[in-house]
Amino acid sequence: MEPAPLYRDIADGPADGTARWLRAADGVRLRIALWGRDAPDGTVLLFCGRTEFAEKYGRAARDFRDRGLATVAVDWRGQGLADRLHGDARLGHVDRFDAYQCDVDAVQAAVRDLGLPRPFFLLGHSMGGAIGLRALMRGLDVAAAAFSAPMWGISMAPALRPVAWTLSAASRPLGLGGRYTPGKAGDGVLLDNAFEGNDLTTDPEMFAHMRRQLTRYPELAVSGPSLAWLHEALRESRQLIRAPVPDLPVLTWLGTDERIVCPEAIRVRMDDWPEGRLELIRGARHEVMMERPEIRARVFDQAAEHFLAHARQPV
Repeated sequence: MEPAPLYRDIADGPADGTARWLRAADGVRLRIALWGRDAPDGTVLLFCGRTEFAEKYGRAARDFRDRGLATVAVDWRGQGLADRLHGDARLGHVDRFDAYQCDVDAVQAAVRDLGLPRPFFLLGHSMGGAIGLRALMRGLDVAAAAFSAPMWGISMAPALRPVAWTLSAASRPLGLGGRYTPGKAGDGVLLDNAFEGNDLTTDPEMFAHMRRQLTRYPELAVSGPSLAWLHEALRESRQLIRAPVPDLPVLTWLGTDERIVCPEAIRVRMDDWPEGRLELIRGARHEVMMERPEIRARVFDQAAEHFLAHARQPV
């Protein structure tokens, strides 16, 4: 694994932060960032959401390090500094959703090779929650898992759902899978919108911090999803909500003002999880790890308590 850039000036993470390039089995180059590798109690595998990048979770890594945990954050294919998969580098695109599992395999091999502190724990946010749940179903080596607003369904008006399915499914045979989903082109949610009325956070300082990251390094930005990504995401969400849940302790946070992923899908999945616990966070939006200080403290305290309560060393 070769060293990769880590933009420490915008990450605001622990001082020991480093980054590495990884190569997935199909040849796609990925990036991981590592913080707190001397932590005594294990390592959080932080699976980022769509459009996100490792530096976004520098502050989260600091919060985890304060609680005895190291953090690894992932740039998935098509975003961050990982290989972009389309001629338009801003387009959020994959041909197949299961290709993300190639990325998971590369990350799992890397954390073992790097000798990061065990046990490992999963924390998946939004799209990373869908990738993470599929990885758990495939046997991801973690002692416990947590999810933040996991994308087990996409929020949309009921009348638009059949349109989204039909349009996205038809895009591929028509050669349009690489086109933006209608109305989703632009510079991205953070750069296209002001704080007022945003769907991510109620904390103006965290919103400004996230905007500064993309303003300083615009190459990290991703805009709207392709029609192919949308179709793959809809299919994956439908399959994940129907599949048997893994035998693993899970904690999930859901803000009561969630507008991006489908809250009902999260409730249904968690109601079905024997070792699952759903925490509703009053007034929070999509990014509970980027919310007001009191919410962030609650989330990271609960995460560390959950992980350490279920820590086990591998056989």
